[in-house]
Amino acid sequence: MATSLDRIPAELPRPARVGTGPAPLRRVPLPLLLTGLCLALPVSLLCGAALGASGLSWAEVTRYLWAGLTGGAIGPDEVPAYTIVWELRLPRAVLAAVVGAGLSAIGVAVQAMVRNALADPFVLGISSGAAVGANAVLIFGAMGALGVWALSTAAFASALLAMTLVYAVARTERGLTPLRLVLTGTAMYYGFSAVTTFMVFAAERGEAARSAMMWLLGSLSGANWAAVPIAAGSVLAGLAHLAWSARRLNALAMGDETAAALGVDPRRLRRELFLVSAAVTGAVVAVSGAIGFVGLMVPHAARMLVGADHRRLLAVAPLAGAVLLIWVDVLSRVVLAPAELPVGVLTAVIGVPCFILLMRRRAYSFGGI
Repeated sequence: MATSLDRIPAELPRPARVGTGPAPLRRVPLPLLLTGLCLALPVSLLCGAALGASGLSWAEVTRYLWAGLTGGAIGPDEVPAYTIVWELRLPRAVLAAVVGAGLSAIGVAVQAMVRNALADPFVLGISSGAAVGANAVLIFGAMGALGVWALSTAAFASALLAMTLVYAVARTERGLTPLRLVLTGTAMYYGFSAVTTFMVFAAERGEAARSAMMWLLGSLSGANWAAVPIAAGSVLAGLAHLAWSARRLNALAMGDETAAALGVDPRRLRRELFLVSAAVTGAVVAVSGAIGFVGLMVPHAARMLVGADHRRLLAVAPLAGAVLLIWVDVLSRVVLAPAELPVGVLTAVIGVPCFILLMRRRAYSFGGI
């Protein structure tokens, strides 16, 4: 016997086009697109480990990666170069992939949760809340007893606190409504941003303020292998839950009344999405800072390529976000080498014109293409 969820269409209704506008983009076959992205991801990881200011050859990088993977021996004079590749560049590339995948997937979830095409993972105010804890460590040395774990622990703890505040303020007897979530998250964003700005201006050491600004703009310069498992575990758990909820997301995208008629409780689903989005966002922001625009641009680009079905979106968007952020991080290291640009600056520089071009190429409507 078919359940209510079985009646949810695989493709959401396609709105009629009005007037004469740009021709729609042709859909890319999903198997072809996934194959391309699955091939691009390891190639991007290899390039992320190979490219940088040190000028190592591809043969050296490949040999050091193989030695790291197999436990092979290297010469004493090769230890510095091996450290650059295996201990600095590769974990940074892996973490960029994890963060890009997480932000992209949560972008899909948040846009469905609040039914707002301009929503991204930071609309809930979680990132600005995490910034308060991170700045407390970078500027004032808080939680110094935790050593290398101080920054990520403080950022994640303050992100959870921000999540609790947003939930408490936005929740009503009718549950979490899209408008209250957006308004509460925006208000909290400005409030936490004011606190972090005050902390930066109150800093006595110039280098501490510079480090805080780099983190606020997004940076993977502090990446190491210790940071990968927690972030990767959080992202994988979030992706698993979202993939399991894909049909319910399709129902929610058609409106609360339609979702309820199809057997989906919109209030309960929004509560689940809020918790998952907050947890994943807090985890990735804790290790990378506030990298913006990925969670806004990638879901829209994926929606244009494969349609509005969340089963397709949640297969494509994380892979596309992972590949994108690896290459953005590479650019941040090589554009002004040996200096380094904040990753968030480049995501905005690249993302804004790309997003405008995507919007201009067709009559785009959120929720159906």
